[in-house]
Amino acid sequence: MENDKKLGLIALIGLVIGSMIGGGVFSLPADMAKGAGAGAILVGWLITGIGMIALAFVYQNLAVRKPDLNGGVYSYAKAGFGDYIGFNAAWGYWLSALLGNVSYAVMLFGALGYFFPVFGKGNNFVAIVCASVLVWTIQVLILRGVKQAAFVNILTTVAKLVPIFLFLIIVLVSFNVDIFTLDIWGQADISLGSVADQVKSTMLVTLWVFIGIEGAVVISGRAKERRDVGKATVIGLGGTLIIYVLVSVLSLGVMNQADLAGLDTPSTAYVLEALVGPWGAVVINAGLVISLFGALLGWSILAAEIPFVAAKDGVMPQCFAKENQQGSPVISLTLTNVLVQTALIITLVSSSTYQMLYSIASSAILIPYLFSGLYAWKLAATGETYDTNPGGRTKDFICAALSSVYAAWLIYAAGLTYVLLVTILYAVGIGVYAKVRQEKQGQVFNGYEKIIALVLFAAGIVAVGLLATGQLG
Repeated sequence: MENDKKLGLIALIGLVIGSMIGGGVFSLPADMAKGAGAGAILVGWLITGIGMIALAFVYQNLAVRKPDLNGGVYSYAKAGFGDYIGFNAAWGYWLSALLGNVSYAVMLFGALGYFFPVFGKGNNFVAIVCASVLVWTIQVLILRGVKQAAFVNILTTVAKLVPIFLFLIIVLVSFNVDIFTLDIWGQADISLGSVADQVKSTMLVTLWVFIGIEGAVVISGRAKERRDVGKATVIGLGGTLIIYVLVSVLSLGVMNQADLAGLDTPSTAYVLEALVGPWGAVVINAGLVISLFGALLGWSILAAEIPFVAAKDGVMPQCFAKENQQGSPVISLTLTNVLVQTALIITLVSSSTYQMLYSIASSAILIPYLFSGLYAWKLAATGETYDTNPGGRTKDFICAALSSVYAAWLIYAAGLTYVLLVTILYAVGIGVYAKVRQEKQGQVFNGYEKIIALVLFAAGIVAVGLLATGQLG
């Protein structure tokens, strides 16, 4: 790929921040306050910060030590644990990303419904038609070149940060220590439970807001400089973490926990409205629309990139590897958006079915995070790459261990129901993987892969049975 088509540090940072900051940040004040007081929220952010910073350092380390691995979360799983594990990482990530795009499209037109009631909550006929047009318009933009699409993503990222910074400035000026410290541990409201319960509640909220941290790593093959991938990940994570903490914590200094918990979505709009009047809600809702558009664009790039790289490695069907003259993954992107379009139609017919699919996919995306940490742990434990690139092995080992434990905890926190439902996705993937192996005229499963496939298949069948009888979901 020509160097002038590759991405620099600013574009990579924009993709990381743009992918992580979608619609969740605008709802953080109420989402956090519904289950915890200020003290527990601070503890929850501390734990989350440690886990996510460790994961960011893992990606920074792997980007430098394994510069030949261009698929990020997929490539690390494949390199560390074999083709079938790598396929599952790519398969789960792809399905998660494309269904996430459906969510962003629906939320975007739901946000526009604040200004134009014809769109309703984003899932009526007019909204779905307009969302479909937007999805295919973004496809055209990306097919003109990933670099051009990434530049547009930078613009939307900057635009979405303006109302967030305005919000932070106003709530900081209005911050009242007495409001913040009143019942700081949430003991007056028995429905909140113990401090430990409250901390767990905040962690469940933060479970999804950091998805996208791997943005620069996923498209590392398109980076001008390999070292920029790690820098972009750490800088993007650091900036986003600060924003998230300030939005949720400062809000508790202008409204008490009970009042925040009762706000509608997006809660930042109603916090600002209470402080400055109706124009505050207008600004926040406009920012939400821009933010969701940027997130939809960024995740469209990521969703197409993973199967594209995996296909070039021979782990996904070869049709996904086709590029156009601008170097964009044309077949991968098209197939992705065909599925996005299908899911949008499902949303129109049955929003509850779509919500279930999205919850399953959100859980599936955590699996690649776990394998990234485990791969870095494996490198540090065995000393691979440290003979030619010594230094920092202890730090790398600690970060890898922390991120692995944190990712495993996130999977546990997602709940047994969704973990079991995720096996349906991976069970379906068995047939796709078998086709790929037949294309390469190789053995389908090797050794322990057979056991993993059988377990996933059996769990998937059980999940379908429980789902059909109404005992799951």
